[in-house]
Amino acid sequence: MKSLSIVTLSLVVAAGLLISAFAQNLQGQGNATVQENVSQDSNSDVNYARVVNSGIEYLLSQQADDGSWAKEQGSALTAMAVTALLENGRTARDPAVVKGLAYLRGFAQPDGGIYSPSSTHRNYETCLAMLCFTAVNSRGQHDELIAGMDKFLRGLQWDEDEGLKPSEFAYGGAGYGNHSRPDLSNTQFFMEALKAAGADEDDPALQKALAFVSRTQNLESEHNTTPFSTKINDGGFYYTPAAGGTSQVDSELGDTGPDGGLRSYGSMTYAGLKSMIYAGVTKDDLRVKAATQWIRQHYTTTENPGIGAAGLFYYYQTFAKALAAVGEDNLTDAKGQQHNWRQDLITELARRQNKDGSWVNEKNSRWMEGNPVLVTSYALLALADAKPVE
Repeated sequence: MKSLSIVTLSLVVAAGLLISAFAQNLQGQGNATVQENVSQDSNSDVNYARVVNSGIEYLLSQQADDGSWAKEQGSALTAMAVTALLENGRTARDPAVVKGLAYLRGFAQPDGGIYSPSSTHRNYETCLAMLCFTAVNSRGQHDELIAGMDKFLRGLQWDEDEGLKPSEFAYGGAGYGNHSRPDLSNTQFFMEALKAAGADEDDPALQKALAFVSRTQNLESEHNTTPFSTKINDGGFYYTPAAGGTSQVDSELGDTGPDGGLRSYGSMTYAGLKSMIYAGVTKDDLRVKAATQWIRQHYTTTENPGIGAAGLFYYYQTFAKALAAVGEDNLTDAKGQQHNWRQDLITELARRQNKDGSWVNEKNSRWMEGNPVLVTSYALLALADAKPVE
């Protein structure tokens, strides 16, 4: 088997006092936040550029001579760092990008994947590499490499080739590639990678993946007849319905959902929404409406709703990509308050940025969010999708 409001201050003096107090408070907490990135207009082009450029400079300072970032993690973090640079204005001719791509090519395997030979995360690593190389393939120079990755990834999908029936809960999903079970996190990367390589919404692989994605939603419908669909039924998404079902909320909080339900949380709900859009599900579909309603009820940029600080920067990246895919700049929450999500996210990331330009999850290092290369890449990817619309 083969194994998601700017405070207007009217008085200049008051603004200065507030910012000064804010900075002193952060210093007292030991947080080396870039104070100058947070001002009365944190969504201005000047501040946005400053936050992004500072993050880029940090990433550049962490690249090894061989072109890698955090090479102890194999190819994954290098692919993510290079993609973060590319999505924020660096080009294929940039020396850091050139070296990073060369390093990644060294992981190309005979089966078409790009991953460490000993890796148990073949799907994950190859998906990230695919996103990286498709971003620099304007002249078709990486066509052969991308075609190999595309074929390899499709071969990892849990489907008929592995003896699964469409009615089985694992059907259509993608996992890490270590033969355990599929999950929504890996499936969203799988769908995004195929889409970047040219798959359209009707592509059979995306439609099979949609079947799995629909079963990770807490929503009873013709698309979801899992035993979990009725237990919470709030429209949000969780990690996987396969192999008995898992929500990372349960492992983080140390208990289980009501009546054995799998509790929804923010990063997977945005991952689910994004994935449905990639597969052509429209805004008037029951699944999208339910997911959007969950998001309205739990809208925030201060935590990963449902799971707190765990996976916070993964959440930011998925939050931004999903809302960019929705194609609307403003979102109205359950209380009727309108939010410019781009502005909110830029402000929050500026507040959390460290003096050296990096980001790190200071409250919860789960899922490697104590690694500043990974977290800074997440933040820059989120900022690329949150870029103010001109």
